[in-house]
Amino acid sequence: MKNPTISFLQLADPYKHLGRVGLVLVSLIAGQWFLSEVFQLPGSGLAVVFLGAGVWFFSKPMKVGFQSPTSVQGWVRRCREVLDQFEKLDEADVSLGKRAKRVNDLERILDRSEPQSIAFVGAKGCNYPEKKKVEAAFQGAHPLNLVWSSSLPLKDKAWNWPNALYQQDLLVYALPLPLRAADLLWLEKVPADQNAWIMVCWPEKNSWKDELKALNAQLPNRWLNKVIRWSGEEQDMNHLLSPIKRILEQPKRNIERTRIRLLSQLHSSWQADLECLRRQKFNEVQQRTQWIVAGAVFASPVPSTDLLALAVVNGLMIQEMANIWSCSWRPETLQVVARQLAGAALAQGVVEWSGHALLSVAKLHGSSWLAAGTFQALSAAYLTRVVGRSMSDWLAINNGVAEPDLEALKQHANKLVSDAAAQEKMDWSAFLKQAKGWMDDRTVEPKLEARFLDAC
Repeated sequence: MKNPTISFLQLADPYKHLGRVGLVLVSLIAGQWFLSEVFQLPGSGLAVVFLGAGVWFFSKPMKVGFQSPTSVQGWVRRCREVLDQFEKLDEADVSLGKRAKRVNDLERILDRSEPQSIAFVGAKGCNYPEKKKVEAAFQGAHPLNLVWSSSLPLKDKAWNWPNALYQQDLLVYALPLPLRAADLLWLEKVPADQNAWIMVCWPEKNSWKDELKALNAQLPNRWLNKVIRWSGEEQDMNHLLSPIKRILEQPKRNIERTRIRLLSQLHSSWQADLECLRRQKFNEVQQRTQWIVAGAVFASPVPSTDLLALAVVNGLMIQEMANIWSCSWRPETLQVVARQLAGAALAQGVVEWSGHALLSVAKLHGSSWLAAGTFQALSAAYLTRVVGRSMSDWLAINNGVAEPDLEALKQHANKLVSDAAAQEKMDWSAFLKQAKGWMDDRTVEPKLEARFLDAC
């Protein structure tokens, strides 16, 4: 479903245009100082003009949307894109074997053909019609593969819907009354995009209307008008299965729907594996970038690390992350996302918290930790970690989106940053070890070598 047009930095008051003007003015002033004082770039005034124009451009409404495939061909294209992304990130020798298995899984789904497969399933204690009577009731219809699944357990740790049932074109769940908790849990696990019906064994026709009303009140809405009554008599099969037989009269359509569902499931499982691989690659980028940021801040005379840290993050980390997540967003859009997340991190006191933590460690490590700029540099490194992790989460959430919803980012930035900071705090001891090693490299006294040079 397409998202409506949204506006970045949209204000719901009469002064919303003043907000844009203020944003541009602040960008102009900060950019002018940053480019001229820190990097001492000539012509920085012209550069700042372009910076202000860029901010104004990104203030305009942006259309966003995620196009989910609706056909087999669309899902096949998406799956092949994921295969290419695996090949891009995986080691060559490892990728070759895994790719062959993934291609086989894909081809197995595409090779699926008639006959249709229908399964009768239920938890222990349910009543099934006699299989021969059911087969006889389906005589004359299109060829069918009738599956009588073993009873589902009444207790289960994971409550995972069996994969063999997931592959069926149609399900009939045998449900005993009164409704049991185990049956309700299993019914909730039936995939929403799988064609499924509930069969209830209820011999009393006169009381069925009231019983069905009570049952519908307990079941999710998806089962409305999907409940059929079996009286317990085998000769009732033709009437019982008539609505299901009407569905089975379109075998090609049903098999196509199953292919789409299976391709969607395969794509989701591949994306989960791909995300794990991306996180591994991102950790390498994160480790490298945070110390580049720390080194730049440590060597810089700028009293505030915020601008410099963000400049380095935007320049060194963001593009690599975009490549890892196969993100086609414009560099300027990526920078807007990074600034939004960094601003949320600063507002939540990430730098102050890391500074206090480092100050407590300083008491344990002596004067080498008290060098000028150390706390500032390590706080900037920690800020880089938090912003990088929160941005990786945002890229993962928006994977496949042509343009990010910047309004949604504003609403969720604080949550993304707080979750990222919580994860980084869990790994605080490892960060401090790395920080100690980084500082030791910078506090080693240089070895001086003196020699005489012959005069010319």
